[in-house]
Amino acid sequence: MENIRLKLSPPWVTYVNELIALFGEDPEINIKYENHTVKVKLYVSNEEKAQALYTLLPYSKRFGNQELEICIIPPNADRCYIGSRKTVKELYETAFKGNSVLSFIYEVNGIFSNTITYVVFKNKVVQFFNDNLNDVYGNISTLYQEIAKDVFTEYAGGICYCTDVDQKLKKPLGEWP
Repeated sequence: MENIRLKLSPPWVTYVNELIALFGEDPEINIKYENHTVKVKLYVSNEEKAQALYTLLPYSKRFGNQELEICIIPPNADRCYIGSRKTVKELYETAFKGNSVLSFIYEVNGIFSNTITYVVFKNKVVQFFNDNLNDVYGNISTLYQEIAKDVFTEYAGGICYCTDVDQKLKKPLGEWP
């Protein structure tokens, strides 16, 4: 019981924890959080992935009167200022290439003349410490899809974040997709 802590994490720390949950297992991304400057840096060793993340993630995120700066740093550079001409599906494929949290990306064209992109994450509960008073250990327990909804607020239209089905769960009537 001595490892129980009852404090509240600021919301920008929650956001950083969500970035770490989404990209911490990616071997091409190293995340550094500078609490004293309220800045998070994602060092990305793959130039193409850095460009995709630069396009998908916001440059900063405001939490009340505090602003978290989000820096995407490609190899041999200070900051990535290059946009991307990729489709939304290609951006997410590039951003999550080699990252074990992603199951697959599925795109449906022509629904009401729009393209819907489903970003499907592994069926796994994600936990991280966040001074959560509703948990005896102070942890947040969630799914990757919920983290993605919070992290990728810039690309909300036409994107659906999902959790892959359990392999034991079957579609008895052969439902779509």
